[in-house]
Amino acid sequence: MRETIHPRYETSTVSCACGYTFKTRSTKPSIKLEICSNCHPFFTGKQKLIDTAGRVEKFQKRFAKTEGKTISRKITIKGIQVPKKTTVDGI
Repeated sequence: MRETIHPRYETSTVSCACGYTFKTRSTKPSIKLEICSNCHPFFTGKQKLIDTAGRVEKFQKRFAKTEGKTISRKITIKGIQVPKKTTVDGI
């Protein structure tokens, strides 16, 4: 195996935007992350909902009205009601 064609696999420092750092091995000497396991909501158990103009509350209000059930709507195309598709047994 030729030694000059492979990159060096050395100890590197990984740093997150939250300030957490740890060491691992990589071909790069340093790695910068935006989010890590110490600050990610999945691993920490803290969920953040970004609410833009009350969209989350609007959805929760609509969802509470239906009690979690889906609502079937009548389909209309240009004012004409389209019949629902029916299934035939055996097909």
